[in-house]
Order: sequence, then structure tokens, then C-alpha cells
Amino acid sequence: MAETDFQSEKQVVLDFYSELDKAAPDALGAVMETFCAPDLDWRGFHPFHEQTGPGTVAESFWVPLRQALTSMQRRLDVFMAGRNAIEGDDGVWVVSMGHLMGLFDAPWLGIPPTGKMVLLRYCAFHKVEDGRITAEAMYFDIPHLMMQAGLQPFPAQTAAHMVQPGPLTHDGLLFDVQSPEEGEKTLAAINFMVQDIKTWTGGNSEPLEDELRRSWTEDMIWWGPAGIGATYTIERYAKQHSGPFRAGFEKRIFNGHVAKVAEGHYGGFFGWPNLTLTPTGGFMGMPATGKPGDMRVIDIYRREGDKLAENWIFIDLLHFWNQQGLDVLGRIPLMKTP
Repeated sequence: MAETDFQSEKQVVLDFYSELDKAAPDALGAVMETFCAPDLDWRGFHPFHEQTGPGTVAESFWVPLRQALTSMQRRLDVFMAGRNAIEGDDGVWVVSMGHLMGLFDAPWLGIPPTGKMVLLRYCAFHKVEDGRITAEAMYFDIPHLMMQAGLQPFPAQTAAHMVQPGPLTHDGLLFDVQSPEEGEKTLAAINFMVQDIKTWTGGNSEPLEDELRRSWTEDMIWWGPAGIGATYTIERYAKQHSGPFRAGFEKRIFNGHVAKVAEGHYGGFFGWPNLTLTPTGGFMGMPATGKPGDMRVIDIYRREGDKLAENWIFIDLLHFWNQQGLDVLGRIPLMKTP
């Protein structure tokens, strides 16, 4: 097979998911040790942060989650792979995005169970080397789960709260070999958008909508994290997220990405952290703090033509606001439930 088809790396992750998802909680550590390197470098959202080794990840993350969300199913919306486009690390990363669905039967992170079906939004980047997973970024929207449990972790968001679907085109599961040329086009569209944002200084006279139109289709969809929400069309995205986001911060520092890949019409990246921002007040209904805070982000994109059409975003808002002095998980006992 061609070196660029990534089929063997994809199969490692698919086999890992198959065994992980059907294993009993007390067998999760053994599954992790079978498929992951002994020094697995794992990154997860607050309160998990960085973990080393498959046994540690199983014990701290997977076992408690599986005990809380029983009868769990993995519902994939995007599955792709690619060679890292970040200079200095040309390893192959396999990416999946979707929901972990289960019955919320026991507390998790202090979130009270509902006994009802819930979905945990997630996206994971797996670095595969010599048939094993050596590094993983596993990002998940805990506030989204909190809201399904009747909690309100943040003030009213500017965009819509909903269970987020997969791609409009229903073609995000790239199990088969894809055209390298299409992946290159997707990577170029992502790079253009990122570079165009980086040129913004806050003093531009150009309307925000006109800037966005260089990178996005008119009917673009931004599937944002809970606390911000989802928004549709360039005009509403500018009003409901991009504009408030730019107005709410100063001293925006771009720290770069750990991995960036594209395959077919899909691509994405993650950072640790991607951005360091200082709140000036107002964003997500919060006051100014004057404290720099880190944003750990995964972005997944669908390209249409030469522009981006859909974007799924995972931001570690619990970590960001914790750096500002707000312990959202610690406030759970004070939050009202129905």
C-alpha cells in the first residue's frame, strides 16, 4: 500500500475502539495496555489534564466515565487520518469525532445522574507509531453534559444549545483511502483561514462579515461548545460568536498547534494550548480579570469547494475559567436542577 493511505493506522484505532467500547469497566486497563504504548502521552480537558501511561488513563478517566454512563455507545460523525502538517513532527494521527452516549446512572465529576440518556461530545487525536497509540488528545464537552443534567454552568450563551449533528453531507467517516489532492485542498483552506485571522489587529475598518467571507461559505455552521453555542450563516456567526469573542479579549497570543491533519474534505487541529487570552469583560457574561488564560482547542472542519462550510469546536472552558478564579465544577452544589 502507498505510504500515504493511512489504512493501517486507522485500523489500529478502529480495533482499539471496538475492544474498548465492549470491555467491562474492570477490563478497560488491559485494553488500553494492549493498544497503547507504556509511556502513552494523554491530554484531556479539566480536571484530567495530562496523564502518562495507559493504566493511569483507564483508572482516572475511562473507568469512572463508564461506571457513570452505562450501556455506552460510541457514535462517530467524523473519522479521518493524516500526516501531521506541523513542522518537526511528521507522525500519523488518526482523528475521530462524535458522541459517547449512555444512560447517566451514577455521578461523574459531581454532576448528578439523571437516569436518562445523555451524549458527551468528544473529539480525539491519536498518534499511531509501529502499530500502537503513543499519544492522544481526548477533548470532551463537560458543560454540554452538565446542561443535559439540568445544570447551568455559565450565564446565558450567545448562540444555540443543542445536541450537535455530524456533517450535513453525511460523508465524514473516511474509512477508505482518500484522494491526497482533496486533503491538500482542505489543508490549504484551513491554513488560509487561520492566517487571515492572525492578521486581525482590532483596528481594521473592514466589516467582520467581509473578512469571514474570504474563508467561509455564506451558509457556514459553527458548532461551538456549551457556554457559547452553535450558530448558522456568516451574519449570525459574526453577531453571535466571532464579534463578541474579539471584543472580549486583548493580548491574544497564538501558541501554535500540536497536530494538524487533513484528509478528503475534512481536517482539523489541536493545541495545548492554542491560545492565551486576557479577558476584558463581557465574554460569556463574565467580568474582566486582567489574568491571561490558556485555551486548549480542537477544531474540525468540512470543506466545500475552496472554502470552509462547517466547523466543530471543543474548548476547555472549565480550564480557562478556572485560571480566572472560577471553579465551575466546584459550584455544582450551588446550581439548581429541575
